Amino acid sequence: MEDSDELLLPVWRANLVLLTREVGAATRLARMMTFSASYLKLMLSGQREFSEEFVRGIEAVTGLPNGWMNASHTQQDIPAKAREAIDNERPLARFRGTAHPVRKKTVLRPPEPIFGQAGPAKRVEEETLDAEAHRRQAHIRKVRDLAMQDVRRFERHLSHAPVDLSSMRSKVEDVIAAADLDDPIQADLAGRLEQIEKHRHLLLRHVERLQALLGQIGEGD
Repeated sequence: MEDSDELLLPVWRANLVLLTREVGAATRLARMMTFSASYLKLMLSGQREFSEEFVRGIEAVTGLPNGWMNASHTQQDIPAKAREAIDNERPLARFRGTAHPVRKKTVLRPPEPIFGQAGPAKRVEEETLDAEAHRRQAHIRKVRDLAMQDVRRFERHLSHAPVDLSSMRSKVEDVIAAADLDDPIQADLAGRLEQIEKHRHLLLRHVERLQALLGQIGEGD
């Protein structure tokens, strides 16, 4: 990592924590950056360093002004455009970079050819294998992205159901009160409502974990 990056890293991390303070924001931002939520949370906790390339990518994806991440900010400093992009999970650009910091280059020279002979060339077989591996990686990412699109649609359906659960609960409770039902029937109805809410939250957790696992497939991070 460059010296300037090491000095700015605490500021970058503090601003990243600021941007992801709302519930679910870290997961949404991770998906916007095409990273797994678990990896982003390691960055937030200080267990992983990250590069200026990643920081500039956050600015581009969320619509923050260029260089915004280099200065300390408060919650009030977050532009409405960036807050809205994260809240609605609508990236304003596509990030294809990496979060890994670039290490300082070692001052080493390759061995000199003996008696003026040319250095060993990479074999054709190795180049073919590299090209094939690249094509396979690209195919994996393509099918993964298609799967994640459907998973995200399902998550949005669970998060924004066509019927509000609290409204449904209130109306069912009105029926219970109006019908003067026996205690076992009342308890059964109330239990069904609780199970619906409980399983909805459980489904959301499973969907979030599914997205995190899919996000790790085909990535070197």
